[in-house]
Amino acid sequence: MAVVAINEIQRLEREERILSSLKKLDFLSRTQLQELHDLGGDRNANRILRNMRQYLSYFSHGKEYVYYLNANGRAVVGCDKVRKRTQQAAHTLLRNQLYLRIGKPVDWRNEIRVKVGDVDIICDAKFEAKGGSPVFVEVDVEQRMTENFAKIYRYKRISELSGDDFFVIFVTQTEHRRTKLAEACEGLSAKIYTAMDIR
Repeated sequence: MAVVAINEIQRLEREERILSSLKKLDFLSRTQLQELHDLGGDRNANRILRNMRQYLSYFSHGKEYVYYLNANGRAVVGCDKVRKRTQQAAHTLLRNQLYLRIGKPVDWRNEIRVKVGDVDIICDAKFEAKGGSPVFVEVDVEQRMTENFAKIYRYKRISELSGDDFFVIFVTQTEHRRTKLAEACEGLSAKIYTAMDIR
């Protein structure tokens, strides 16, 4: 009987961790959830997530499902933000893949407004490097390059106005776009990844 009780507690704790990750990261693919929560092989992960369907909504993206919180899931973890299936899901999944690849920073926050003087940016994510410097994340999935260039210009203005050290990470889809972004970022402390780099 005690073993059954312990297994039930472990199951509930695992489910709450999964729900908390979805609260923080919005959308996660099955593969990303497997990696974040050590869910084992595909079959085991599918079983665990199927058993959580009362808390989760999902949709097919490529060859796997993508999960997000439904009303019951939001209630369990006290989440006010309502997520719906959108075309932004690919953008969010790529952002979350970077989060996994750079070691799951504990202070990672999504959609943060940065304002210095008359310059205002909403970055896709922000965290602090080991030395305490801010790191701003920008994900380029289907954005026009002119919009990317305008954002890079604003980061350069923030650097001029504040004099602070910070780092910008871009994630983009192709080598061609990486080259264009690297040229535009000259003078900034920046790193540009492609989606392939962070798989």
